[in-house]
Amino acid sequence: MNSTLNLLIGMAMGLNLLALGGSRVPQVIRAVAVQGIVLGVLPLLLEHDFGWLVALVAVITVMVKGFLIPGLLNRAMRAAKIEREIDPFIGFVPSLLLGAGGTIAAVAGARMLPLLPEHAGTLLVPGALASIFTGFILLIGRAKAISQVCGYLILENGIYLFGLLLIRSTPLLVESGILLDLTVGVFVIGIIVDRIQRAFDSLDTRKLTVLRE
Repeated sequence: MNSTLNLLIGMAMGLNLLALGGSRVPQVIRAVAVQGIVLGVLPLLLEHDFGWLVALVAVITVMVKGFLIPGLLNRAMRAAKIEREIDPFIGFVPSLLLGAGGTIAAVAGARMLPLLPEHAGTLLVPGALASIFTGFILLIGRAKAISQVCGYLILENGIYLFGLLLIRSTPLLVESGILLDLTVGVFVIGIIVDRIQRAFDSLDTRKLTVLRE
C-alpha cells in the first residue's frame, strides 16, 4: 500500500517541477489538474475500510480539483487571450532549481521529524512541504494572475497532504474543510482576476502598481 501511495505522491511532486519549469499557462493548469486528481484518490488508499463518505469526498475532490477549477482557469485564460508567461519575476530555470532544492530539502528534513510509524515510511510530509514551497514560488515568481492562482492551488494541495496525516483521528473532517476553503477562495480569486482583466485588459499583476488613491 505504501508503495502505491508513495508513487502517487512522487508523481505529484514531479508535477510541481513541471509547473515551475513551464512557460505555457495551459501546461501549468494541466499540471495542477492532474495533481488534483492524483491527490483526490489518496484517502481511498489511506482508509482501509472506507465507506461511502470517504468515497464521496474523494469523488468531490477529484471533480473540483481536477476538472471544475482547471476548467474555470482555462476559460479565464481564453477570455484574456494569454498563452505564455513572458516575463516572470523569477525566471523559469531559477524557479525550477529552487523547486528541486526545496524538494530535496523537504525529503531530507522529513526524516528528522518525529513521525508516527505509519507515516514514517511515506512521502506525505515531504510531498506536503515540497508542494507548499512550490506554491509560494509560483505566487511570488509569476506575473500573470492565472499562474498565481495555480500557485495558490498547489500550495493548498500541500496543506491537503498535511491534512491526510490526521485522517485516522478526524476522518475527512480536515479534508472537507480544506476543500470548502479552496472552493470559496478560488471563486473570490476569480472575481479579482475578472476585475483586473476589465480594468487593465490584461492579467499582468504588475499593472496594479499604477493604482493610486
